[in-house]
Amino acid sequence: MAAPKKVLLSSPPDGGWGWMIVVGCFLVTICTRAVTRCISIFFVEFQTYFAQDYARTAWIHSIADCATMLCAPLGSFISNHLSCQVGIMLGGLLASAGLILSSFATSLEHLYFSLGVLTGIGFALCYSPAIAMVGKYFNKKKALAYGIAMSGSGIGTFILAPVVQLLIEQFSWRGALLILGGFVLNLCVCGALMRPITLKEDHKHPPEFLEQEYVSEAQKQDLKRLSICSPLIKAWSHECLCCCSWQEYNFLLMPDFLVLAVSVLFMAYGCSPLFVYLVPYALNVGVSHQQAAFLMSILGVIDIVGNITFGWLTDRRCLKKYRYVCYLFAVGMDGLCCLFLPILQSFPMLVPFSFTFGYFDGAYVTLIPVVTADVVGTASLSSALGVVYFLHALPYLVSPPIAGWLVDTTSSYTASFILCGFSMIFSSTLLCFARLAKKIKRTQLRSLGRDTDPKQQIWTNGATTYSVSGDLDQKDVEILATEANSYSNR
Repeated sequence: MAAPKKVLLSSPPDGGWGWMIVVGCFLVTICTRAVTRCISIFFVEFQTYFAQDYARTAWIHSIADCATMLCAPLGSFISNHLSCQVGIMLGGLLASAGLILSSFATSLEHLYFSLGVLTGIGFALCYSPAIAMVGKYFNKKKALAYGIAMSGSGIGTFILAPVVQLLIEQFSWRGALLILGGFVLNLCVCGALMRPITLKEDHKHPPEFLEQEYVSEAQKQDLKRLSICSPLIKAWSHECLCCCSWQEYNFLLMPDFLVLAVSVLFMAYGCSPLFVYLVPYALNVGVSHQQAAFLMSILGVIDIVGNITFGWLTDRRCLKKYRYVCYLFAVGMDGLCCLFLPILQSFPMLVPFSFTFGYFDGAYVTLIPVVTADVVGTASLSSALGVVYFLHALPYLVSPPIAGWLVDTTSSYTASFILCGFSMIFSSTLLCFARLAKKIKRTQLRSLGRDTDPKQQIWTNGATTYSVSGDLDQKDVEILATEANSYSNR
């Protein structure tokens, strides 16, 4: 097969083949995230067939989610160093093999490996590269493009939830898994749509990293020393590898990204158990199997509305600069929904919950790559998304079993859902306080009445020299430069 030709563009095309990339990513989210959500429909079947408790059965969904997020950097690595097409096609084959092998499972341990590890790794190779590719093709319409692409998770859940329940009733859980294994082979077709594109900002020379504002002088000296390697290291081209690694992951030193990363840990802990336990909880309060599956369908279709409407709204000029605020608002609202869930104990009361939780879940899922791109830039988006989804791994692994242990211990879902709700609210609150702290810092910078300290940054405006203390980002420098020019003109 001929190697794909990469076109060098000065900026994302915001259309053209980009809409086919959106379609491809839409199908990837159906085959990965929607299928993962539908594993919860098998929960009662696995629990009954293998005669196991909540906590042990919950490990299946946890391992699948954890493997998907834990191996997200691997998907980014293959996408960056081989191609997005190769990564997604390989992932499709692995995921399909995992689901097919799961249909022959004879124990929970078998399902841990096949449905958890193997399928999860396959999904990881597909998910983050496909999402990053959308960011490379769009700039002005980025939030809308992501809204459409990520709505595949909701549409897939809406369609697949009742279909999977029907397949289980007709062919047992083994037949349903076998059919799903054939279905996810469509990921190979999605991979074929991912035509590579190269932007000029992707070709930034590694030494430009030394000019970034958030890199301390000590780190700059360390990097310079790395470039003067011993002859043996030079012989093996380690200098080149060091430069490439720094350029690819320099966003890890950004304070904004670090705050976002910590908040993601708590957000991921709070959101995962609900998708595992919504159906078992509904059955526990007397809802029928079909109605419980319908709750997942409602959640999925409203998820679509959240994806697209939040994507469209945050692309408007009046809201574009408030994407960060919209993201933390959506996460906080999902947390509140979890807090109220234990008092909803009938189907008519659970339907509004599915509407509300589904809408805001779709909203913040759409904004994760958008906010990440705003923080790190398009050039580092693939690697940054790999890290962000990697951070989902540990919470996704431990939160469903912890929730299951709480259910087994207390004979109630109340403690599990309250813990999830407070975790998501804390994630939102952390981002809110970080935003307020940054605004206060900028307000103080505008005053130009600060004392200096030994760690100071100096620049010259004509014949006048100005200095400030502390670490500054690019916006802070622009503010100070504007104030300095204004002061000089007086």
